[in-house]
Amino acid sequence: MNDIQPMTIANGEFYPGQSGSVEVVAGQLPSGNQVSISARVFRAYQPGPVVLFLAGVHGDEINGVEIVRRCIEQKIFEKIETGTVIAIPLLNVYGFNNFSRDVPDGKDVNRSFPGTSTGSLASRIANGLSRNILPHVDLAVDFHTGGRGTYNFPQIRYNTEDEKAAIAAKAFAPPLIFANRAPAKSLRRTTYKNHQLPVLTFEGGENLRYDAHSIDVGVAGIKRLLFDQKMLTQRPEENNKPAIIVNHSAWIRAGRAGLFQWTKKSGFFVRKGEPIGFIADPKSRKANKRLLSPRDGFIIGHTNSAVVSQGDALFHIGW
Repeated sequence: MNDIQPMTIANGEFYPGQSGSVEVVAGQLPSGNQVSISARVFRAYQPGPVVLFLAGVHGDEINGVEIVRRCIEQKIFEKIETGTVIAIPLLNVYGFNNFSRDVPDGKDVNRSFPGTSTGSLASRIANGLSRNILPHVDLAVDFHTGGRGTYNFPQIRYNTEDEKAAIAAKAFAPPLIFANRAPAKSLRRTTYKNHQLPVLTFEGGENLRYDAHSIDVGVAGIKRLLFDQKMLTQRPEENNKPAIIVNHSAWIRAGRAGLFQWTKKSGFFVRKGEPIGFIADPKSRKANKRLLSPRDGFIIGHTNSAVVSQGDALFHIGW
């Protein structure tokens, strides 16, 4: 009898086979406009896991928004035969409207979990998700891109100690899998610490730019993950190229300011001592400074900024 009971998510009830939308009011702007979390819910007739696909935690990270939006448009979630999908294409509406990573007070939603109902706007948004959506979820995928001017090779990150997330990451089958420790108060770290909820973090492309490769990888990975969870019955296209496995990484930073050009970019293996870029003096008073890889590894991220200051992050190398 429990299988035909409604599932209550936020302000909505969903019976088996029923889909719809819910909205959680998280806060208010000075204009009086509400800041809300809008979610689409897709429930199959047969019971199964509940999977959350979340994007736009950082409002300027567009590729993730497009990945989840495209899955909704292609009716992928409507085809599930078991379980439930919760899709949130855009969490941080304010940041999206203002081409910003953060919310009005400058705080980062992904450094504010689990949040409180009386805290900053970022904390209230995190709290709205934590209280109304996450208690129903068995597995979550959180979509991100690189930061300002930084390109990330398409990858899945998960908590090193989370065995369920490791299995899900392999099912997603991205080009690169990175087991690491998530930042403090992030969604991934907090939900696993407090509730043992496995969260995958997808990284692909850079902020405020579409990256077709990252978007295609994200959509294909969602299909493979849902098939692995026995929620889709039609076998998706497999990624026959084995994923690159990384569990350590370090940033190469600019030793001096100037005009930066890379000669190797994300997605390439490099050897210790191999030239990977150079920094030029804009006034041509100094010779170009060559950048050499400090070790054997794989470039998982790089900056596309042409002008760099001393200490700026240039290459993210994993091994």
